[in-house]
Amino acid sequence: MSPISVREDMRRTGFSARLRSIPVMFLLSIVVLACVGFAALYSAAGGNWDPWARQQAMRFTVGFFGLLFVATMDLKWIYRIAYPFWFFCIALLVTVELAGVIGMGAQRWLSLGGLNLQPSDLTKVAVVLALAKYYHTLQGNEVKKLKSLVVPAVIAIVPVALIILQPDLGTALMILMIATVMVFIGGAPWWLFAGGGAIFAAVIPTAYHFLHDYQKKRVLTFLSPESDPLGAGYHITQSKIAIGSGGLSGKGYLEGSQAHLNFLPEKHTDFIFTLIAEEWGFIGGMALLTLFSFIIYQGYRISLRSRNPFGRLLALGLITNYAIYIIINIGMVAGLMPVVGEPLPMISYGGTVMISTLFAFGLVLCVAVNRNQTLPKG
Repeated sequence: MSPISVREDMRRTGFSARLRSIPVMFLLSIVVLACVGFAALYSAAGGNWDPWARQQAMRFTVGFFGLLFVATMDLKWIYRIAYPFWFFCIALLVTVELAGVIGMGAQRWLSLGGLNLQPSDLTKVAVVLALAKYYHTLQGNEVKKLKSLVVPAVIAIVPVALIILQPDLGTALMILMIATVMVFIGGAPWWLFAGGGAIFAAVIPTAYHFLHDYQKKRVLTFLSPESDPLGAGYHITQSKIAIGSGGLSGKGYLEGSQAHLNFLPEKHTDFIFTLIAEEWGFIGGMALLTLFSFIIYQGYRISLRSRNPFGRLLALGLITNYAIYIIINIGMVAGLMPVVGEPLPMISYGGTVMISTLFAFGLVLCVAVNRNQTLPKG
């Protein structure tokens, strides 16, 4: 490391100095995005802060201070806890299987004194952390060897198997996707992904027969929602009607008839983008997508400026995970993907996804603050 870099690291050692090193535009974008979520939840409740917007704002306030705390931490400490945090999340998933709260036909939550925690959301962050540390420790051409895939396979498959048992196929597939991205950017050979893609395509017909009945119905509904518009296809049919009725500029804030007359189910969680598109129209929807894109761009920029592999991989993985969230949710409500029950992060109502997203953003900002730091290989 150059003398200039050393002096810069020394200036950043104090809390106040680290706080000043946080990228302001990234932080401001997060606050603006959260405010959009509060406004949408206020509208979803018919112009009331309760029951969703007020509680979401309180969660964001607590989580935001947590974000600042994580952002100002020494990256070496984050590096040390990567594997322990993965094991902690695995323990939570096992606890869910043994004593989890059952809701909507699935056992995905832990009840913690009135707060329902969904460990699978934290597990997405844990998998990225563990894989970033693993690929940071590899030397030279080790990443090209097949034996180097054993540890990443364990890191990904163990939580995926536990999450499938809940059952939550959507989250399990998301973890597989982000793990695949991490293995790719970690430097694994390209032929591995070509072969894996071919095998995946080949087993899809067989795998379909092992799905739960409701999962099969989701696939069939995606292919032909009009076949059962009042049953399995009701959600996506109403979502398309609401999005289309918004037109170019929308019906106006608090004027979304599909949402406020309760034709649109889950308007405060999975289908909240539909409410926004109905009230704010194409212009409002594109403005929100632009804000998402700006946050993703800043996250990738932070990752590419990091001078250590762990920070670079960590930021890349977490921002890619965030982008996958957005693509799946918006693709789902627009009828471009099957309904899998994934929320829109920072917009949809939900405590665990809010906290886990802010935690992930805090880690990305920690990479920015410590971008010149060197880390051990062990």
